[in-house]
Amino acid sequence: MTVSFDLFGTLVTASTPADPAAAVAAELRDRGVPIPDDWGDAYRTSHLDIPDEAEIPLPAHAAAALRSRGVTPSDGVVRRAVVAAFDPTVTRRDGVADALAAAEACGPVGLCSNCSVPELVPRTLVRANLRGRFGAVVTSAACGFRKPHPTPFETLATDLGSDPATLTHVGDDPETDGGVEALGGTFVDVGETPLTALADRLGAEP
Repeated sequence: MTVSFDLFGTLVTASTPADPAAAVAAELRDRGVPIPDDWGDAYRTSHLDIPDEAEIPLPAHAAAALRSRGVTPSDGVVRRAVVAAFDPTVTRRDGVADALAAAEACGPVGLCSNCSVPELVPRTLVRANLRGRFGAVVTSAACGFRKPHPTPFETLATDLGSDPATLTHVGDDPETDGGVEALGGTFVDVGETPLTALADRLGAEP
């Protein structure tokens, strides 16, 4: 059996800006970027033509929003501003250690996260003391699609040397994490099976 975990809401809770557009604007302003008067509208508008469930890294979206208003900072400046705007406070959820031990007793373990912000997943793993615990880490920004699209699950299974049909994915959102079932895999909802009970569900001792 191959086991994968969602990150945010499953293994950790992480702070997010109450107003993402304002948070990004503040970081851009600190880097000398002029902010359009209607930045909120620009930020909330899609400026790139993308397929359903495709993921656009947030810096690319922010840069496109700025360009739509005639502002053209470098991609590096926009990226650094977005990363800083989403710098999180992270808390591990109860039962993480036992859940990971149970998963490791079953076989390869991976992480599959919907996340459009560069550096956010590795930074979160470091702050939650989870760095190095996963044989593979797949983010939607890196693979180009968000769960429930099959690509994140297929990419993770390939990276772990497994078949997607053997994947048991543990997450908190049936609509996204439950997409593994379309590939023949198994979804475990932490709302029904908390991390502290995962060992019994997997049939493994932590």
